[in-house]
Amino acid sequence: MDQQITPNCTMEELNRSPFMNFKVLYITTQMVGITLIIIMGSWIGTHLGGFSWTSNPKTEFNWHPFLMTIGMVFLYGNSILIYRGMRRLRKKKLKLLHASIHMTAFVLVVIALIAVFDSHNLPAVPIPNLYSLHSWLGILAVILFACQWLGGFVSYLLPGMRQVYKEAYMPVHIFFGLFGFVLAVASALLGLSEKAFFSIGNYPELPNAGLMVNFMGVLLMIFGGLVVYLTTEPDYRRQPLPEDAILLTGANE
Repeated sequence: MDQQITPNCTMEELNRSPFMNFKVLYITTQMVGITLIIIMGSWIGTHLGGFSWTSNPKTEFNWHPFLMTIGMVFLYGNSILIYRGMRRLRKKKLKLLHASIHMTAFVLVVIALIAVFDSHNLPAVPIPNLYSLHSWLGILAVILFACQWLGGFVSYLLPGMRQVYKEAYMPVHIFFGLFGFVLAVASALLGLSEKAFFSIGNYPELPNAGLMVNFMGVLLMIFGGLVVYLTTEPDYRRQPLPEDAILLTGANE
């Protein structure tokens, strides 16, 4: 995302502190995210009846928190971090990876939304849709996510956009990308609490299911905080490689 070119940047410089600190935090972020997904799957399998599709709307719902956690939290966060986490790749490859991860996350989000709407609409007594704060924030996060992908694709992957417009749009793209991620984490926290209150009758006694929900909430906060910190810390910015000048000058590879 950085536009200034520093041709003398070497691999030795990339390995120096503070980049070593970044690597430790980056690996920690991945471990937290993967742990969150594993616990989410275990919670669903152990306490919510596992997964199904339209044959059982109640357990079809379970795809919603699982896929949303993977798509709108883990993949979204990694898509944001990719420019700093894979700093040795050329800018063109990073752009393609950024867009591809976003697209994969969006496909998972669509399936998750179908699952939750089916789980509300298919039972003999339908459940109202989009009445909770969780659903409002979630839909807003998904809309912002889709707009971000479209804006980034048009601005940075399709040919023809003038460099001056790309540079002007970049701060907007960065801000709303991070804002959308924070919104997604907030929505996930609200959704976890909502599901816990509905599905755990003795939640105040903190049974195993309640402990798992609370632990997932803590992991969500840690993952989200690490992503925001690693993205906004100036010392961790990716230093452009000499080859990146080709993208900025329009020269042939």
